[in-house]
Amino acid sequence: MERTTCLVVGGGPAGMVLGLLLARGGVEVTVLEKHSDFLRDFRGDTVHASTLTLMDELGLGPAFEQVPHQDVDKIEALLDGGRKATIADLRRLPGANKRIAMVPQWDFLDLLADAGKLEPAFHLRMNTEVTGITKSGNKVTGVQYRDRVDGHEGEISADLVVAADGRSSILRAAVDLPVYQFGAPMDVWWFRLPRKESDAIKGGAGRFSAGSAMVLIPRNEYFQCAFLIRKGTDQQLRAEGVEKFRERVVTLIPWLADRVDHIRSIDDAKLLDVKLDRLRQWHVDGLLCIGDAAHAMSPVGGVGINLAVQDAVAAARLLAKPLRQGVVTSRALAKVRRRRLFPTVVIQTVQRIIHRLFLGRKLNSTETVSSSGTPFMLKVAQRLPFLQAVPAYVIAIGPRPEHAPEFARRKPQTIVRS
Repeated sequence: MERTTCLVVGGGPAGMVLGLLLARGGVEVTVLEKHSDFLRDFRGDTVHASTLTLMDELGLGPAFEQVPHQDVDKIEALLDGGRKATIADLRRLPGANKRIAMVPQWDFLDLLADAGKLEPAFHLRMNTEVTGITKSGNKVTGVQYRDRVDGHEGEISADLVVAADGRSSILRAAVDLPVYQFGAPMDVWWFRLPRKESDAIKGGAGRFSAGSAMVLIPRNEYFQCAFLIRKGTDQQLRAEGVEKFRERVVTLIPWLADRVDHIRSIDDAKLLDVKLDRLRQWHVDGLLCIGDAAHAMSPVGGVGINLAVQDAVAAARLLAKPLRQGVVTSRALAKVRRRRLFPTVVIQTVQRIIHRLFLGRKLNSTETVSSSGTPFMLKVAQRLPFLQAVPAYVIAIGPRPEHAPEFARRKPQTIVRS
């Protein structure tokens, strides 16, 4: 039987940040990641202003700037006739970081892993797939795992197991925590199209029209594209073939006509099954859920990573001392939910309103693209630009932003990249 003090399952942003912070707080922590590396297409790649501030507090700001990324300082809506309207102006944010950084998630996670290597208490194990939990009575005492290289199976015990393994969390399912299911009117097809220097889109932009919607996220050489479809229509639309899909894209954003041939197959569109839910209770004795394992978020606003990272920071601040003392009670675990419930509910409520009053209506409308009007609030925001700071703050910082605990703060560090 192997043993550690805190066992974090899932090497995503929440799991890696939690592991790094706890290790800096003197807690022996092991992070388990089932894949051999972090290279996965179409994972959330937005690093928001509050997370950038966290990187500065951890002494990782200069190292982050060395990671290839693009800065977005405003989010726009694409209107009829090639017109644009600003939804959120991040230049109006308080603080030093007035942007969202678009960085491949694998680069961000590699940076956190390299920073973790400097901490003797931090251990990252790749190719380690969790298959179940171990219990003593009603208390979770560890996990069962399988090595995906040699097939070896084993167990690791811990004072605390943290489920940071996403919306399909095996640990969340194993303890059968009750959940609020909110539903969503859409799913998302992710794909890429080439980007040109002459393109007018420099920040994030969305085209929301009757019957269809699409978001463009700029990268150095390509747009990461999110095409919104009505919930449950994936198979029906795929059956129509790639030519029909190209036609839908061009109808929505005509200036992409010169590059839609880069969609070579309908299989180039990768499905994201959109979920919006929240656990009623985030813990059982010996186990805590954070991030998407505790609350699956809609892609609206791209806030999932930001919220998950803030969960991790709050958990590290509240649990480092109990973990060092070897006494992690259910009462201590409940404090994490109490701390993070308010921002989670606020963001999910905003997403539910957007789903119900905007996206759901748009995607279920039979009106033509040309007849779709500009939403009233968007018109108001163009007349009163200071209002553009409100969605900017909600998206890029969010309610109740978390800051690095003192024990985890460092002066700017040189990180040797692996």
